[in-house]
Amino acid sequence: MTSGDDRESSEARIVRAVLRLARRLRGPALDGEVTGSGLALLASLHREGPMSAVSLARSEGLQPQSLSRLLAQLEANTLIDRPIDPVDRRRQQIALTPAGAAALKRAMTRRRAWLANAMSCQLNDADRRTLLAAADVMLRLADHAGEVEHE
Repeated sequence: MTSGDDRESSEARIVRAVLRLARRLRGPALDGEVTGSGLALLASLHREGPMSAVSLARSEGLQPQSLSRLLAQLEANTLIDRPIDPVDRRRQQIALTPAGAAALKRAMTRRRAWLANAMSCQLNDADRRTLLAAADVMLRLADHAGEVEHE
């Protein structure tokens, strides 16, 4: 049985590892590359297809004000389109453009290449299997509907 301090230490270590790896995967942006929340929005649209702003905000855990700024920036760069919803003409459906799909592919290809190189240099086969299993567990945790408590 572990004490509360041991559990907190394990949790802190996981948070530190996830944040550090996320920073490395984001890395410095190439000129004109979409980063951060904009990249996450493009990825959601790629996975889920066109959706309303409300659905996209919910999917990404963003406030409407933050989403509005991101959408305006992505639209100005022709990475998304906002056609009128054919079912409810009062709403817009946010859709990935071909330029948005290409930008997403470039950014993800670069990140995956960095990760593949780091894994081949630093990990043996057992480590890679462990990391893949941990990724499945982390995705399950990330999809947990519970709210993050703020201190």
